[in-house]
Amino acid sequence: MRMEGTAAVVTGGSRGIGLAVARELLAAGASVLIGARGKDGLEQALGTLGPAPGRLVAAAGNAGDEGDVRRWAGLALETFGRLDHVVVNAGGNAPLGPAVTGDPQAWRDTFAVNVHGPLALVRAAWEGWMREHGGSVVTVITEGVHGVGPGLAAYETSKAALLQLTRHLAAELAPRVRVNAVSPGLVRTELARFWWEQDEAALAAATPLARLGEPEDVARAVVWLLSGQAAWVTGTDLLVDGGRRVRAGMVGHGSADEAEGPGGRD
Repeated sequence: MRMEGTAAVVTGGSRGIGLAVARELLAAGASVLIGARGKDGLEQALGTLGPAPGRLVAAAGNAGDEGDVRRWAGLALETFGRLDHVVVNAGGNAPLGPAVTGDPQAWRDTFAVNVHGPLALVRAAWEGWMREHGGSVVTVITEGVHGVGPGLAAYETSKAALLQLTRHLAAELAPRVRVNAVSPGLVRTELARFWWEQDEAALAAATPLARLGEPEDVARAVVWLLSGQAAWVTGTDLLVDGGRRVRAGMVGHGSADEAEGPGGRD
């Protein structure tokens, strides 16, 4: 996938999936602005990504603040002269717990990061470049929107809203702009550490491909959807979960190594 001469904004780009996306984009030849909340994390990310003269810039801000995300889009346009790709990766997962007991302000903050900020960023990219020149957008959702994760009501509900927004944008911005989603399963990131570090072996065993995801697994899918190789793909939600959703659908049905003939085995 060659993407020389293009430019991208990646939110939540200082670590995890966002950092991996930025690395893949740079390797493909694109210029990249990474946006994230923490300045220290951005500095570390710049060091990790290595030298990319004129092709890499970092900007601190809140992915749920319309002013900050519009500033990111403007800085990308000012620095690179264009804005071909947007990767909506930043996400908030607080508060944890049931929907009926969640703090209302925390819910609003989660929706700001996961829904309102992404819309503001896409609007800015559309107004500043994509309406005239085209482009592509990928939103990072979660495999959890296809089920229900205990304690993740705010996170999964807001991500489900982002997925529906992705579909609307795909319809509204076509044919100039393609808009797609990637829904990762459990990936070994800091954001998800609470879930995977307690019993990684058991979680891997429950996954058909027998391991948890790595940020690079998701990043390669994101960059493929951004690239010209996916030129006839829009409005889709690509599951990148090692088959966990397939396994969830097989509950009570068994798998190939759990049955031998009509009678199965003990």
